[in-house]
Amino acid sequence: MDALKEGDVDFCYGSRDGQLWPILDRIFKLGLKFESTQEAIAQRKAFLIEKKIGICDIVESAERAKVDASDLGMQKVVLRDIFGYLVKYSTVNTLLFTGGNSKNGPEYFFRKLCRQHSVVLEVLNDKVPRIHRFEHPITKKVIKTISLTAPSGAANRAVGSLPSYKKMKNKNLNFNTIDFRVLQYQDFF
Repeated sequence: MDALKEGDVDFCYGSRDGQLWPILDRIFKLGLKFESTQEAIAQRKAFLIEKKIGICDIVESAERAKVDASDLGMQKVVLRDIFGYLVKYSTVNTLLFTGGNSKNGPEYFFRKLCRQHSVVLEVLNDKVPRIHRFEHPITKKVIKTISLTAPSGAANRAVGSLPSYKKMKNKNLNFNTIDFRVLQYQDFF
């Protein structure tokens, strides 16, 4: 594993290059520290516990030919047992994916798990953010999935091409891709 860079937090999605925590910081006015300290980790843990939010990557492990943050570069991907987690954590009623159905994205991998478990995703909204629901094969509980725009710099190009983003940008030239994600994410967090 690479050494932490200045501004990284040794916690889920804590890379200084990622935008999840800055987005959540703005939505909830958390005053998060973006540094390699125990305090920064404790802030994130306290927030997740208070809001009853679980966080994990759908990918258990993967190999990369080139070390970067791109999902496309992942090979020999092993997925987490999300359906098992949903049995263990039975109060979960919504899965938020921070990324879509493009190759190696979280929705893409979740669809793969659904096929393995003979689970059908029912479309509730096919526009971004895409919303589906499914019935858990063991618990029979209906769970919703929401695929948000990825909080990565790589997704900025896709955000910039969205008609809804362009409309907001035309109204306010200072509006940017993080502002767009804050508006999108706050409806679901």
